Amino acid sequence: MSARYTLKVVSDFAAAHSLRHYPGECSRLHGHNWRVEVEVAARELDQLGMAIDFKSIKQLTKKVTDELDHGFLNEIPPFDTLNPTAENIAAHIYRRLGEEINEPRVQVHAVTVWETERACVRYTEESAA
Repeated sequence: MSARYTLKVVSDFAAAHSLRHYPGECSRLHGHNWRVEVEVAARELDQLGMAIDFKSIKQLTKKVTDELDHGFLNEIPPFDTLNPTAENIAAHIYRRLGEEINEPRVQVHAVTVWETERACVRYTEESAA
């Protein structure tokens, strides 16, 4: 059995959106204080005994969420054409963080986006890490 380390950081951002073609109130402009949980996985540690520094994960997560923070998501790519659902937001953050973090030893494992205190989506993809 091989080891697996999973690190998690929590961040947040505020943004407005409206769901295109939604048959209800969420089709109207409204906002959320989104909570984002990022999980990064590694099977081995570096020479310091770390998978990746928590500080790095936090900084990179902030970099990605700052692209959305205090914006109208429907006007920010890719949500100018892609419906800004919690599912699509989670997948977007996952992929953007993957561009920043992924390497052979360490990869983004999952991103959970909380739209409210009681509703979230967790996005993950198959990976080698």
